[in-house]
Amino acid sequence: MRFVVQSLETGRFLCPSLLDGSPEWVRSLREAGGGVIGDYDEAVSMAVEWAENGEDLTVVDLDRLGTANDYGVGNAG
Repeated sequence: MRFVVQSLETGRFLCPSLLDGSPEWVRSLREAGGGVIGDYDEAVSMAVEWAENGEDLTVVDLDRLGTANDYGVGNAG
């Protein structure tokens, strides 16, 4: 499983740095590179700890995108 944390306010992604594993905000998934999170609970913990000024965040399951269970209209999620 592959998860990223995304700000619903800025669109930025929170992911582990490829250099040292510390959380960092990036503007695109391309910048995130392989710095995705393999565990949902870890992604939620990172979101809670690193939210800036109470911003709304969501955890995105990258493996769900483009499937029948995608986050599109009419799908729970």
